[in-house]
Amino acid sequence: MSIRDFTTTVRRSLLIAAGSAVMVSGAATAADAPLKIGMSFQELNNEYFVTMKEALEAATASIGADLIITDAHHDVAKQVSDVEDMVQRGIDILLLNPTDSVGIETAVLEAHQAGVTTIAIDAQAKGPVDGFVGSKNYDAGYKACHYLGKALDGKGQVAILDGIPVVPILQRVKGCTAALDEFPDVTVVDKQNGRQDRTQAMTVTENLIQAHPDLDGLFSVNDIGALGALIAIDASGKDIKMVSVDGHPEAIAAIRKPDSAFIATAAQYPRDMVRLGLGLGLAKHWGASTAPAEIPIDVTLIDRDNAADFRW
Repeated sequence: MSIRDFTTTVRRSLLIAAGSAVMVSGAATAADAPLKIGMSFQELNNEYFVTMKEALEAATASIGADLIITDAHHDVAKQVSDVEDMVQRGIDILLLNPTDSVGIETAVLEAHQAGVTTIAIDAQAKGPVDGFVGSKNYDAGYKACHYLGKALDGKGQVAILDGIPVVPILQRVKGCTAALDEFPDVTVVDKQNGRQDRTQAMTVTENLIQAHPDLDGLFSVNDIGALGALIAIDASGKDIKMVSVDGHPEAIAAIRKPDSAFIATAAQYPRDMVRLGLGLGLAKHWGASTAPAEIPIDVTLIDRDNAADFRW
């Protein structure tokens, strides 16, 4: 079965109210006892992950599964403890959104040894995971920064507002730099870590603008950081164009404003991501040999022209 076919099957099975059975790989399975599913989030102080959580709650309710949700608050030690606790509580499937792709390995190993099916969501995790569902993050960085390069007419100084060192963030930065390399007269003058946090990103951007008074553009690895950076850009009074990744509702609203410094974001689809992650987990748990190891999800470049029609 191709990824496209699997994706179509899972979407159909999870989006249609189905009672107690889900169709995966063309076969229906109804458990005598409810499945127990755990989801460990790196954080829930972000509408992107809240949107994901709400979609998961609806999807698990539609198949009659029990659901346990935890919030690591970006603390890998807490996330390891949360996962260990869910394993002790007898979960069948673990959906894992790691706050640290390497640091979470011990928890992944424990889940694997307990026979728990583990699917990494949004960010890959080191260890014996059974599958991964996430956005095409390289494409997200590339699309956003190629748009920025064109908006700058192919010349100027650009800074990168980095984030925590998980694979999706690293891929976004790599895609961005590849896109900017296509513009010989665009120079990346600095890269600083805003930690994907609104307040931290605002402070870092203030320092970037002070250090580089001729700054023309900024790439933020996520929209929350970009919204903090936007405050600093607006306060500076400088003409600095900014692009980002996510599709956060506040970011979309900012992009829609005339003359906004925030000109585009490469939007993700958190609802699809977690639904497909659940579907992949069910397939692997039930022994589907044709289920893919990874499901990459496309991103969409959102600018002022199409922002009005975009919703998570």
